[in-house]
Amino acid sequence: MARAGLTTERVVAAAADLADQVGLEKVTLSALARGFGVKDASLYSHVRNSQDLRVRLALLAAGELADRIVPAVAGLAGRDALSAFARTYRDYALAHPGRYAATQLPLDQDTVAASPAAQRSIAACSAILRGYGLAEPDLIDAGRLLRATLHGYVSLEAAGGFGHARPVQVSFERSITALHLVLSHWVRSDRPIDPPAPWS
Repeated sequence: MARAGLTTERVVAAAADLADQVGLEKVTLSALARGFGVKDASLYSHVRNSQDLRVRLALLAAGELADRIVPAVAGLAGRDALSAFARTYRDYALAHPGRYAATQLPLDQDTVAASPAAQRSIAACSAILRGYGLAEPDLIDAGRLLRATLHGYVSLEAAGGFGHARPVQVSFERSITALHLVLSHWVRSDRPIDPPAPWS
């Protein structure tokens, strides 16, 4: 029987908070049960297993991130929209490391398609890139570049990987400018790309 007061939403929210505190990899059903003062079995009325919990946590975090990004980029285009997107993404990742790690978990396409939270995130990113005149399949390539750049930056920053005295914020702003220039001069997939140099 489900423990009084426990709901799926409370369990997932507690998992998100725990992930931020101790790291996503340390979030287990046993750890959550201890936090609630119940036996592990009490949680199985709300989440099927550890994988189900992780998927729900990933979707929660995706929704939280989208809820921040959508208003941040509203009414903006071009570099302004890109900058607002990137700053909001970075702020969330640094403030909520465990939740952010959950957004990087691989999800099957059916789960993504059925999730309004995931769809809001995808739509926000796509809208920014369409503002640069991009369409499929270039939209996919540009989206992967944007995600890889931001994820790489915030992951290194969170791990203390930028040891030089130059302010990290300055480098981040220049990275946004570099992305803007790349997206503004994107080589469309229907155009030939120069062959690689012999030393590349």
